[in-house]
Amino acid sequence: MTQSMNTTTAIDDDKFHEECGVIGTWNVTDAAAITALGLHALQHRGQEATGIVTHDGVRFHAHKGIGLVGDNYGDTKVMAGLPGTRAVGHNRYATTGATLLRNVQPLFAEFEFGGFAVGHNGNLTNAHTLKRALVKRGCLFQSTTDSEVFVHLIAISLYATVLDRLIDALKQVTGAYSLVALTNDMLIGVRDPLGVRPLILGQTNGADGISPGWVLASESCALEMVGAEFVRDIEPGEIVAIDRSGVRSLKPFSPQKPRFCVFEYIYFARPDSILEGHSVYAARKRIGRELARESPIEADLIVPVPDSGVPAAMGFAEQSGVPFELGIIRNHYVGRTFIEPTDQIRHLGVRLKHSANRAILEGRRVVLVDDSIVRGTTSQKIVEMVRGAGAREVHMRISSPPTTHSCFYGIDTPERGKLLAARNSVAEMAQLIGVDSLAFISMDGLYRALGQPGRDAAAPAFCDACFSGDYPIALTDHAEPRQAQLSLLAELA
Repeated sequence: MTQSMNTTTAIDDDKFHEECGVIGTWNVTDAAAITALGLHALQHRGQEATGIVTHDGVRFHAHKGIGLVGDNYGDTKVMAGLPGTRAVGHNRYATTGATLLRNVQPLFAEFEFGGFAVGHNGNLTNAHTLKRALVKRGCLFQSTTDSEVFVHLIAISLYATVLDRLIDALKQVTGAYSLVALTNDMLIGVRDPLGVRPLILGQTNGADGISPGWVLASESCALEMVGAEFVRDIEPGEIVAIDRSGVRSLKPFSPQKPRFCVFEYIYFARPDSILEGHSVYAARKRIGRELARESPIEADLIVPVPDSGVPAAMGFAEQSGVPFELGIIRNHYVGRTFIEPTDQIRHLGVRLKHSANRAILEGRRVVLVDDSIVRGTTSQKIVEMVRGAGAREVHMRISSPPTTHSCFYGIDTPERGKLLAARNSVAEMAQLIGVDSLAFISMDGLYRALGQPGRDAAAPAFCDACFSGDYPIALTDHAEPRQAQLSLLAELA
């Protein structure tokens, strides 16, 4: 039998992959349908699998599947099997654990206090350490995802209430996380103490016609999709408990200076989302303007690398006064294909996603604006394609600093030795990619674009570990950054 392949795999391997998306609904009519719509809005955060757990006031119901939201929840029979006015949902991109149905979230367990369903966005940096200790105690893990650690810690906790058990569990984990959880009589939202991962609260019409309905979600675009109004961001280290009496806030952790993930603004979040009070779209345009101020270049066209490079390229063009043009056209219908993974197909793979607009590019000096360079292979192929369309010069400007370190907080990045910027200078990267010039926004420039005077090395406003190597959360399960640097130097030697 001939094996099919996803030819986009090799292409997408050269981009950062989104973490996961979570949503919870309380006291809303057709909670499963509302949750599925919210997950559709959060599809960009995870495309490997999706799941919804509902509660109808008596029992829990669940559906989980591999693939996209529309492929799983377009069936009326599936939706009919998810009754209730409260639900939690999850879109998965596997940062830990293989893409198996048993790893698909929300995870569900029955405790003495009742059922508990939980969806997790982020990564625990001491999950393996905790798992070894839990297994020694006799805990039986059903998945390979680090999120299951929460379930077992809650199970063995000696506290009486579900909230106290959850707090007990949270105080034992380290890492970046946003959680949504559903019990028999409560919807819970949690953000890690540094607020690395996002979580917001929205309000909508209540199913009972008396009290309001509530929505927890990773991004505000999910609220827009379901017609809910934004209320506020869940604060770093905050637990919100929603039940028949309304919304309660608990803050069991010692206050710390927040370190929100800066890459949410650069790439991950949808452009129409509002994060931490800031428009993602506007932030990306400001980054592009700052990039143009820092690294101007004489050119005829500013061309975005679709789609994530578009707002930054618009800002770059506005600041530089050089026309913005769609010199590269993205094919939005790329998916699984029957084509065999021959060397020729791998070489042409980037053309499945992008096509050069020869009429715009031919004979022109072109500045390509993209959000990041990871391995560099896709950038190289795009430059080749643009030159093949007749561009006279090709320059590249990147709306993030060089990515020199791996992320351990919920973003799937290659190991450090495979990051192009970890092994090469900017000049060497330019030569490898094949551009006439290459420049990245500076760290201070990035911070200025996000409303800061610059990067305070003693107390950065964001988590920027992928650029700086400054990991704000202990990497218990991983080699310390300094040890990793020494290993890389030894390898290069």
